[in-house]
Amino acid sequence: MAQFGLCFLLLFSGLIHHIKSHIKKEDKTGEKERPNFIIILADDIGWGDLWVNRPENSTPTPWLDSLMLKGKRFTDFHSPASTCSPSRAALLTGRHGLRNGVTHNFAVGSVGGLPLNETTFAQLLHDAGYYTAIIGFDYYFGIPYSNDMGCTDKPGLDLPSCPPCVRCQNIPRKHEECYTKVALPLFENETIIEQPLDSWTLKDRYATAAVKQIFTASIYKKQPFLLYVALAHMHVPLFHNAFLNVTTQDPYTASLSDMDSLVGTIMQAVSTEQLENTLIWFTGDNGPWEQKCQFAGHVGPFVGRWQTSRGGGSAKTTTWEGGHRVPTVVVWPKKIKPNSTSSALLSGLDIFPTILSLAGVKPPSDRHYDGIDITHILLNDSDAGHESLMHPNSGAAGQFGDLQTVRLKHHKAFYITGGSVACGGESGQPQYHDPPLIFDLSQEEAEETPLNPESEEYRSVLKEVEREREALLWDIATDKISSADYTVIPAAVPCCQPHNPACRCHS
Repeated sequence: MAQFGLCFLLLFSGLIHHIKSHIKKEDKTGEKERPNFIIILADDIGWGDLWVNRPENSTPTPWLDSLMLKGKRFTDFHSPASTCSPSRAALLTGRHGLRNGVTHNFAVGSVGGLPLNETTFAQLLHDAGYYTAIIGFDYYFGIPYSNDMGCTDKPGLDLPSCPPCVRCQNIPRKHEECYTKVALPLFENETIIEQPLDSWTLKDRYATAAVKQIFTASIYKKQPFLLYVALAHMHVPLFHNAFLNVTTQDPYTASLSDMDSLVGTIMQAVSTEQLENTLIWFTGDNGPWEQKCQFAGHVGPFVGRWQTSRGGGSAKTTTWEGGHRVPTVVVWPKKIKPNSTSSALLSGLDIFPTILSLAGVKPPSDRHYDGIDITHILLNDSDAGHESLMHPNSGAAGQFGDLQTVRLKHHKAFYITGGSVACGGESGQPQYHDPPLIFDLSQEEAEETPLNPESEEYRSVLKEVEREREALLWDIATDKISSADYTVIPAAVPCCQPHNPACRCHS
């Protein structure tokens, strides 16, 4: 299957692309002005990191707090997967990894990415006359993968602490869990303009690029726009504004404040007049990376106690709530009720159909989608979200992408469990369950005590769970599906000067 090359596989961790060719198409929504869209995706953020979810006396996040006060906060919103690449691919396509082909993360030397026959909402909006700034199209600015997948001269905060890049070829350096051979690159289009990147300046560079795209669309192109901002925050290694006094706050909250100021810069770039016609959607790609201890976020009450009592963590890479329940808010002045809350069961899969619906654009009809249009929830008081939602295996247990955890209203069934690596280094072994474990999240968010398999409630829920899961698996089996190329070769590793230590170069 044909794949996007190196730059497009990195629609999973970089920032800011735009399409150069902007031929004005017929306005398919008639005379009505079409909305602008800003989608901000935080990396490895915990449900308990923001708003009323966060611990008392934590560092304030005024810009993100203002989003909450101006929009609708979702308390039961889930990332499409519990790890980077499959979560982002599903967000962009509205389809589970078993359909779009991206079931696990790509590597530094991956030759492929999202299959070319998959369609993103950015492509569809562009064809409908939108100016789009997003990863994976004609212009690229950003890092090509997660910000821990390369060394830097001034390493950020991580556990274990990683050394800086070598400056001499004859200095061997090996460090477990750290990338030491190749420096973290900064791309513009297909050219590396800096290697190693100074990650401590990344926030300002992303902010500048984002603001430039907003001005280009609104002032020069005079088109509705889509801006997709895939942040490096809150993924390790952590970085923050050098002027922050980290002696009075922990490194994670310092980085959270840094992310908040970036969000503020983007919000300030949207004029008051534009803002009334701009929908802003803030969410996360998965839960916190518990293995990183003090450099990881907080899951709130969703601690996955059944798993943690048996060993291992219950956040990123797992299908416990802490792995995929993420802080989410949507703002649209005069359209979405301010300072409102919804408990609807929703997913990042829903972004694709929802923004297309609001833009008056229809997706291709030759394939099936897993997301739902939630316009009625955004604009009204409805809480009618998904009746059921599948959480794909994301690394802690089972085959990548398989749908062995099923959410059904307030119940949740596990056909397999497993714990990620916890802060102390302990992991939980995969365990299959037949019949499945079923928890009632309305009674205990901690997922500690499953229902009694002999109870009437269990038997009733199990019937619905089996029916929903079998129907979806059959739908996928009969759908148009894709296959991603996960081949890894040394020649695909981004390196601007192969003869220099760590591929070092600056232009």
